[in-house]
Parts: sequence; C-alpha cells; structure tokens
Amino acid sequence: METMQAAVLVAPGRFEIREVPIPVIGPDDVLVRVDRCGICGTDVHIFHGHYVADRLPFIPGHEFTGTIARLGDHVTGLQTGPRVVADINIGCGHCYFCRRNEILNCKEMRQIGIHRDGGFAQYVSVPARQIIPAPETTSPEILALTEPVACVVRAARKAQAGFGQSVVVLGAGPVGNLHIQMMRLVGAAPIIAVELSPERAKLAAEAGADVVITNPEDMTEIVKAHTDNRGADIVIESIGSPALYARAFDLIRPGGHIAAFGITGSDDTVPLRILDMILKENSIKGSVAGMGEDMHDALTLLTHNRFRTEPFTQSVVPLDQIQAAFDTLKDRPDILKVQIAPAS
Repeated sequence: METMQAAVLVAPGRFEIREVPIPVIGPDDVLVRVDRCGICGTDVHIFHGHYVADRLPFIPGHEFTGTIARLGDHVTGLQTGPRVVADINIGCGHCYFCRRNEILNCKEMRQIGIHRDGGFAQYVSVPARQIIPAPETTSPEILALTEPVACVVRAARKAQAGFGQSVVVLGAGPVGNLHIQMMRLVGAAPIIAVELSPERAKLAAEAGADVVITNPEDMTEIVKAHTDNRGADIVIESIGSPALYARAFDLIRPGGHIAAFGITGSDDTVPLRILDMILKENSIKGSVAGMGEDMHDALTLLTHNRFRTEPFTQSVVPLDQIQAAFDTLKDRPDILKVQIAPAS
C-alpha cells in the first residue's frame, strides 16, 4: 500500500502528522501532488471546531495547487506532470443550480477540504472535471491564491460593482484585502476600508484603499464625508460580525447594496428595517465562494499580475509545522496568509 504524509485534524485545535494511504482515485478522477495549500479563514473555523466538527478526523485544506501525478482510467484531455489548480465545489452537474453556476445550492454539493479530504497532504484526489490547467511560469505560491481570489471575483459580480462606485470594505484581513484589490480592478472609487489592526490598515492602503478608517466609531461620519453625504454605493462585510452587518445599513446610500460575505454563526441575526429597504430600494446579497467561471477569471488575473500578492506569499512552512502555522496567523497580523508546503 502506497502511503503519504498528511495533516489530520483529529480534534478541534489538534493536528496530527500521520502516514496515511495515498488516495485511491476513481476512473474519472486525477491524483494531484500538492505543492502549496493556503490556510483560509474557513480552515481556522474548522480548526477551532466551529464548522464541520462532525467530520473529524479528516484532512482539511482547499486552497491548493500542484501537479497531476496520476490519471483515472476514463480521464481524457489531461496528462501527468502539468501544474494545475482545482475548483473545489463539486455538484451533481445537471441540476438547476449546477446549470446556473450556483453549485453551492446543489443538494449533492461537496467541497474538497471541507466535506472530503483536502490539500494539507502530499496528495489529494480531485474529479477530473474540476481540474484547471495552470501556467508553468507562475509560482505555486501565487497559484494557491486562485481559490480565494475567485471568491472576491464572484462577490464583485454579485454586487455588480463597477466604475466610479463608492465602496466600503469592513475588515481588511486576508479576504478584505483581496476585496479592496478587486474593487480597484473594477474601477470603484472611492474605496474606504475599516480595519482596527494598524498592520492590516497599512496593508489596506498599500492594496489600494483611498481611505482607511481605524476607529469604527467614526466610520459613518467619514463615509458620508467621502460620498457627498449620501453613503456608499456598496458595503462589503468581510469579517462575519453581526454588529458590523447592522452598521452596514447606516453606511449605504438610498438605493445602495450590502454584499454579505463574512460568515457568522448559524444562529446570528441582524434587525432589518424593512420599510427602509422598501422605500430606499436598498438590497443585500450573499456570496461566499468562487466557482466555475470565477476560478478561471481569478487564475487569469493572478497570472497577469493584477493582484498585489506579496503579503500573501511571504510565509510558507512545511507540513509538519502546520500546528504552529495556525498560531502564526493569530499572532502576526502583518502576515495575511500562511501556505503549507507538503513534504516531497
């Protein structure tokens, strides 16, 4: 039996590096040898037992890139060796939601690294139809950002963000920073970030925020001052704080839009002023993961250097240091991303 090293989350807060069987792929799958796998905020929730705790023990990790090591018997159009990324969202492929690229709403949806073993290992099994070939000239560190960039691509689409629209991004952590960069790419202006951490506030300015607010008490006044006293066209909540979601309604203009992105607890609620929503024609729309065309567009943007990736690629650690890596994210706000490099 062939084996590999994997970081198995055996209990909330505890990884074990184990020698486990290399995944046996089906006829329509490929085996990917993992080069890099980023740690996502979702992984942090999984690590602490806030999400999918009923599936432990398992191997998390969904922001991965690697090379094709093995092909299933029925796989055509791919070959071993090339560098790839993967769309982690696996739907049935034929239902109403899958046909509309709304795979997360498919009743059979499963995500690699969340609902099945993922990329914190030397190898991961991926359905061949989820594989996206990647340029050999782009580094693994940048390719491993494809999935998180796809998330902000989709959020921008859902919000219908565009030229000259004023945008507030609540939270300038890893995803918030990418939201800022995405808004700059689509021509939004001004871009206003709200971030308490001095390190991440600085990174937000470097990412393209025109205004960075570090005191939440001042944000309504400052947002109004930079939008001719109207409020923002779009507010993106990227933290998952019910209190910030509630504040978002005070920051949008009449006819404005709230992009709900930050994941809250399953029982969290926000009071909704229904009459305001009706009379002011405000709207709110959720978005959480990139899929399908979002992944392809994210890969194109990254490989053409449209994102400032340095703050996301400066920390790469070996698989056997994954436990410490999760602590690094907590203790080092100046580092937006830690990537795992599974041992060869």
